[in-house]
Amino acid sequence: MTIRPLADRVVIKAVAAEETTKSGFILTAAAQEKPSIAEVVAVGPGGVIDGKEVKMYVKVGDKVLISKYSGTDVKVDGEEYSIVKQEDILAVVEDTAKPAAKKTAAKTSKK
Repeated sequence: MTIRPLADRVVIKAVAAEETTKSGFILTAAAQEKPSIAEVVAVGPGGVIDGKEVKMYVKVGDKVLISKYSGTDVKVDGEEYSIVKQEDILAVVEDTAKPAAKKTAAKTSKK
């Protein structure tokens, strides 16, 4: 079964929550906060909503930062998802790591 969001809705799946603190303490499930970073699984078509044109700015595969208590949680085929409005997405998380430079061997010729 798949979920197809309507209008300006976005289906997201939470990225695994941290189980340890930066100092190394292990957190119990009750102490862990709801993750605020999620991956976009499906995106609605946008369109005219409440008389305003809504353009969708996220795409499937984007990692996004969401409001802490936003969305509706659903479970489909044993997987947990959230359905949020695009306006509840605060930012797209971009990977800032630079790709490794490709090394090309310089050709030298001997005369």
